[in-house]
Amino acid sequence: MKAINTIRMGGVDVLPLVEGGKGVAVSNGLTAGAWAAAGGVGTFSAVNADSYDAEGRTIRQIYTGKTRVERHEELVAYGIAGGIAQAREARDVGGKDARIHANILWEMGGAERVIRGVLEGAKGLINGITCGAGMPYRLSEIAREFGVHYYPIVSSARAFSALWKRSYSKVSDWLGGVVYEDPWLAGGHNGLSNGEDPRKPEAPYERVRKLREQMRAFGLGDTPIIMAGGVWWLEEWDDWLDNPELGPIAFQFGTRPLLTKESPVSEAWKQRMTALKSGDVLLQPFSPTGFYSSAVRNEFLQDLEARSERQVAYTSEPIGEHTAEFGVGPRKRPVWLTPADREHAVSWTDQGYSDALRTPDSTLVFVTPENAREIVKDQVDCMGCLSHCRFSNWTQNGPEFSSGKKADPRSFCIQKTLQDIAHDGSLEHNLMFAGHNAYRFASDPFYSNGFIPTVKQLVERIMTGR
Repeated sequence: MKAINTIRMGGVDVLPLVEGGKGVAVSNGLTAGAWAAAGGVGTFSAVNADSYDAEGRTIRQIYTGKTRVERHEELVAYGIAGGIAQAREARDVGGKDARIHANILWEMGGAERVIRGVLEGAKGLINGITCGAGMPYRLSEIAREFGVHYYPIVSSARAFSALWKRSYSKVSDWLGGVVYEDPWLAGGHNGLSNGEDPRKPEAPYERVRKLREQMRAFGLGDTPIIMAGGVWWLEEWDDWLDNPELGPIAFQFGTRPLLTKESPVSEAWKQRMTALKSGDVLLQPFSPTGFYSSAVRNEFLQDLEARSERQVAYTSEPIGEHTAEFGVGPRKRPVWLTPADREHAVSWTDQGYSDALRTPDSTLVFVTPENAREIVKDQVDCMGCLSHCRFSNWTQNGPEFSSGKKADPRSFCIQKTLQDIAHDGSLEHNLMFAGHNAYRFASDPFYSNGFIPTVKQLVERIMTGR
């Protein structure tokens, strides 16, 4: 295969290997620093990142505020303190010349306040900001203000064009690269548009070629594109290297750094990665963000799938085919279902799914009383971890911080489950993000006999191409 050469990114030469920022406390300062020390670009997650007490113990994010707004302020403070702590660790581990990026989600609660606070408190420690999950128009302004490069995450040429025309063209000097995150291959939240079918993946080459074509039209022919999603061995991407049609390309690895000695995830989580099979990662629509996301199909996801399947449409009075009366709630307030749906509702109730919860789409979902109590408690305990949350109906910019819609019981509290799994919680009853190639851990000879590499060993292996 072709030689894997350094690439010019953010004004310096680095290996074309970028660590993907992952979730809550999964990509941290240790992993980012180690990846950068090995010659690539290390990325820590600045999404509800961990901070530490004087003895170096993780400070768990416990909320005491009595209102959502009070808890949201606690969340922002935790986020800033955690981001600064991870930036310092990344720099300590990586060294003064390491390339360290911070990853944020534009749709996370208080995103601008958090990243400004982190950049202010960690001046000189962070070289770049990667940002996706939304349309981060103001990312370029923040980068210019703090003198760091910015790396928007997009899934199409159209998305980048909109960002460029609205704001990035005014701050082009600080654009370090563009991350193309494949919506069918990458782990975590994915940028599928309304016109794209989650069941019909498109090959990434043509989509990246179109992105480069659009970037060249904007005078960005030398700005790197970072391919994210589905990258395992670089020999499988040999035709992308030194390809004049694609221009300078780097590759982002999100799933593979999970299985390293520096990775902070539990040993049980690491072992679970090595046991996955093809098809065990599900692209699913349950996230409270409204985005599709890719995660391991464990009991948690299976419950969400089953919950949505136990769903019927209702009307508040008999209309059309909705002629069968059904009582909802402790007072058995009447709603009307179709006769066939009423039979389903009675059957689910008899099976123990006796609580019918209303959704914003005028449907009922049937859950056990225990699940209903947990759902309601999680909605009440909301701390505004997203800018808009369909699960709790929180919105950080709306009147009284509410979307005005019913909270959606078909979703879940993403802050609760990601914090829990990142801190040794259940692997079956929490959201476990993963890319769709995670099943390859089981067959890759590099991991035979239970071998778990250091980050340095992983980067060296990736550089062989095989």
